Amino acid sequence: MQAVIKAGGKQYIVKEGQTLNIDLVDSDAKKLEFEPLMVIEGDKVQVGAPIVSGVVVKAEVVEEVKGDKLKILKYKAKKRISRKTGHRQKFSNIKITGIGSATAKK
Repeated sequence: MQAVIKAGGKQYIVKEGQTLNIDLVDSDAKKLEFEPLMVIEGDKVQVGAPIVSGVVVKAEVVEEVKGDKLKILKYKAKKRISRKTGHRQKFSNIKITGIGSATAKK
C-alpha cells in the first residue's frame, strides 16, 4: 500500500517502513499523523478531494539532521565587492509506521 502525503508544502509518495527527510518539525513531536491526498492499494486508487477520508498515515520522528552545506557567493563586477556566505537546512528524518484506517486500534 502506498500513499501520497503533504508535509512542509511538498508531496511525497510513501509506503510502510520507508524513511525520508522532511522539513523540520517540532522537537517535542515524536509521533506524527498525515492525511493522505491519494492512496494506492494494488490496482485500486483512491484520490481525495483534497484528502482521502477515513485513512491516516502514521509516522515517528527518528532524528534531526542537517542537509548539505550550500555556498553562496555574491559578486559585483568593477566594484571589488564579493561576499561569501553559507546555509545548512535542517530536516527531520521520519519513518512511516503504518498506512490504514483512522478507526483502527492505536
